[in-house]
Amino acid sequence: MSVFSDIAAICHPMPSPGDVPDDTYSDVCESIHSRREEMIQNLEAAAYADSEENEPLLSAIGMARYRKEQAEAEIRRLVAYGREFTRPRPYVLADLAGAAGLSISGARITYGRMEVAAVEQALGRPPRERSAT
Repeated sequence: MSVFSDIAAICHPMPSPGDVPDDTYSDVCESIHSRREEMIQNLEAAAYADSEENEPLLSAIGMARYRKEQAEAEIRRLVAYGREFTRPRPYVLADLAGAAGLSISGARITYGRMEVAAVEQALGRPPRERSAT
């Protein structure tokens, strides 16, 4: 095994029998195998293009960090939607906090003007309070 296949196996672990329904287990494993192969090819291509600049483990960590940051930004936008755009009233902070894995005070401050503006742009409509005026 190479460092590339090791990294792909860590990033895309195979499920144990029973983790997924029996009738989809082989499809799930095939999908994971395909994702592993794609990752191996991407890591190899990047490493061979510039081996000093693209160290495979550090690149994989950087990619995982990027995905984490994107997921966190998505959560902030979704909480902003739940608080500022839903009608006739906002979602309860406790419910949003529970879904997002935050405390109630964390859910209250997890988004700001930038997230509200991003949701407004995505939906093409203003938040609840401004739409009533």
